Amino acid sequence: MKKIIISFSVLVALCNVSFAQDLTFSQFYEAPLLRNPALAGIFNGDIRLKGNFRSQWGSVSVPFQTGAFSAEYKMPLNNSIGDWVTLGLQATNDVAGDIKLKRTALLPVLCFNKSLSQVNDTYLSIAFMGGPVSTQFNPTELKLHDAQVLNSTGYTYWDLGAGITYSSTFGDDIKYYFGAGMYHINNPKLNYFSNNSEFSILGRKLTLNAGITAQTSDNNKITGYVDYFKQDGNEQFLAGMLYGVELSRRYADDKVLGVNFGSFFRWGDAIIPVINFDIYDWSFGLSYDINISKLSTYSQSRGGMELSATYRAKLNRRTAAGDAVRCPGF
Repeated sequence: MKKIIISFSVLVALCNVSFAQDLTFSQFYEAPLLRNPALAGIFNGDIRLKGNFRSQWGSVSVPFQTGAFSAEYKMPLNNSIGDWVTLGLQATNDVAGDIKLKRTALLPVLCFNKSLSQVNDTYLSIAFMGGPVSTQFNPTELKLHDAQVLNSTGYTYWDLGAGITYSSTFGDDIKYYFGAGMYHINNPKLNYFSNNSEFSILGRKLTLNAGITAQTSDNNKITGYVDYFKQDGNEQFLAGMLYGVELSRRYADDKVLGVNFGSFFRWGDAIIPVINFDIYDWSFGLSYDINISKLSTYSQSRGGMELSATYRAKLNRRTAAGDAVRCPGF
């Protein structure tokens, strides 16, 4: 692979581009803990496992590849009133460019889901997320001037986030939530060089989130999601809807076989057609970015493909009282 001749200032800028802005998924609703830590536990069931994989910009450069895995486990605090604590874990791995600039995060999550009503599924959720993040790159693809001394090719820092979410229902057919989160509360710093005065700061990120699902008939529903991110003066807006068709239902545990299709829009960047398959305990999603940004001339409108998979389950420990009040299911 061709060597990159890069100056000290360019490498610092590269670090800023790669780490000052967070990774993102087109199926953002399939990575709830990356949207808002307080979305932990906002699902029907006791266990939820999610996996995401994204490959983009292969048409214009070495592909940027991003993977994520999350796990959530809900524990009842008081079955009579429906309070829960959700323990979670969010893991991500991001690899970018010729120098294989990599970031790996392992972030435990603690979320308290407080029931606000004995009549409907209304919850106020507050969560905290934090843990180590490791970064590294391949120095063999760099050629630096003698005065530019790398202190290391890897760096580990600690990251902290928090969030709040309100979730409820309207009648029997509409479920919704909205909330806000803050990531990188501690403003982590990165420094690869022997000159400690030069470092990259990971700016705080504000997120606003909302979701709604409405049953339009016995076998059909519409689901919508909206996200807004703001970080270091940069903004991102994502929104879209899915139309779901239920093909059959397993009444013993209320799981369905169905298909959902629709489209999402990332403002100023991409149009994203999506198809999702519900297969009882499992759900699988496939999307593709149609690039509409200024880069579309070079990318020929080809952004990247993304895959997602979800597993949800209920445990036998559930009681009738514990099932009386449930978080809105998405």
